[in-house]
Amino acid sequence: MTLQHVNVKLLVKDPAGVDLEPLIPIFHGWIQQQVFEELLLDVADYRHVPAGPGVMVIGLQADYSVDNTDDRLGVRYNRKAGAEGSNQDRLRQAARAALTSFQRLESDPRLGGKLRFNGQDLEIFINDRALAPNNPATREAADPELKQFAQTLFQGSGYSLAYESEPRRLFGVSLKAARAFSVADLLKNLA
Repeated sequence: MTLQHVNVKLLVKDPAGVDLEPLIPIFHGWIQQQVFEELLLDVADYRHVPAGPGVMVIGLQADYSVDNTDDRLGVRYNRKAGAEGSNQDRLRQAARAALTSFQRLESDPRLGGKLRFNGQDLEIFINDRALAPNNPATREAADPELKQFAQTLFQGSGYSLAYESEPRRLFGVSLKAARAFSVADLLKNLA
């Protein structure tokens, strides 16, 4: 199975205290400075949508957002363009992009230190229903790749996988580490 259009979302610790308003100028700064590999183009504010996409910076190859889908606040990387390499390469690329953006946000003084990774919860989605329909066959085919990725990410520490079962939703998996990791630790593990 080929995994393309990988999305990675890292969940926020204490989401109730996070104000999304400062993200708009932060994301505009990302566009002006072109801080990532992808070409960044615009900012979209969806804070008015309950349990929705939050605030996004739209790019040509990928989008970055602080996303509140399903009332689970997190920093999300959405790879829209195809990526080169193996499934492991594409999973690592998407995770590094999500982690790097989270690291930038954690250190931005305009957020007052309130946006922090919870240390354990990560979600991966394949944003391509034709390539990866959310069904048992996809789960069976993708499971070895996702377990291999989790072993690398968590450096052999315990973890659990929970697959999204609703067939109308994107194919996705929630990874939960047995212990807390910092964003820097996870980036180091992927290096």
